[in-house]
Amino acid sequence: TFLGRRGNPFAGFGQMISDIRLKEKIKRTGSSPSGIPIYEFNYIGDSNRYSGAMAQDLLGTDAVSIHESGYYMVDYSKIDVDMHLINN
Repeated sequence: TFLGRRGNPFAGFGQMISDIRLKEKIKRTGSSPSGIPIYEFNYIGDSNRYSGAMAQDLLGTDAVSIHESGYYMVDYSKIDVDMHLINN
């Protein structure tokens, strides 16, 4: 999987790999106060469930950057959505 040896989408400093191309079993669960869609999902090849945003919903904002892998990252410190592990 993309998560590889570390098995961790978290890149530090509030930025996390949050590209829809790396996720599966995606279910929209609501919206933040500012209107950002919130989802539950797991990363392909990882059974852990997470809650957070999709980078593609935030393209064109300063909250999205591109990781060296070519996948989108979200800087969660710039939005009103928290990414967290639901189960482990």
